[in-house]
Amino acid sequence: MKKAEKTALVDELAGRFARATMALISEYRGLTAAESTDLRRRVRAVDGELRVAKNTLVRRAIKATPYEALEERLGGPVVIIFCYGDPVTVAKTVAALREFGDKFKLRGGVLGGQPLSGDELQALATLPPREVVLAQLLGLIQAPATSLVRLLNEPGSAMARLIDAIGRQRGVEAAPTETPPQEAPPAEAGA
Repeated sequence: MKKAEKTALVDELAGRFARATMALISEYRGLTAAESTDLRRRVRAVDGELRVAKNTLVRRAIKATPYEALEERLGGPVVIIFCYGDPVTVAKTVAALREFGDKFKLRGGVLGGQPLSGDELQALATLPPREVVLAQLLGLIQAPATSLVRLLNEPGSAMARLIDAIGRQRGVEAAPTETPPQEAPPAEAGA
């Protein structure tokens, strides 16, 4: 391979690393063409990309980047899984690829500049999707406001219940909550 081709491949890989939110390294041995195509399709479906590259080119592409921690996971035939969207969905997809057994072993990855082991990736795969986490967070944020509204509303509600109870005790009907529409006064005859 010529030097210009290697430089172009390194630049291409560096661009993919720059766009990625997470990158994973996996062993890649003995997969058939059909299995490889299926694997690529599954990763692509969750906004990811599977890429086979030489270790030397990957080392050059990750030099002085947040993905530099991947260097210790390189060696032998490896595949890089780039995640361009939600890291949890990609982690769930990769964790579900156990059917490939020893042909596809996850070595680790990097998320937000922090190295991830295989166990940490499994823990990431058990997290709920981003939308669920955001909904839970919104619920936590709204809870104090809802409690405050109830607290401020309670004295008035208690007073209304007390007046209603006293009225029932004395045999007086509670006043209707809606007032019936009043009829317009008849128009004067001579005006």
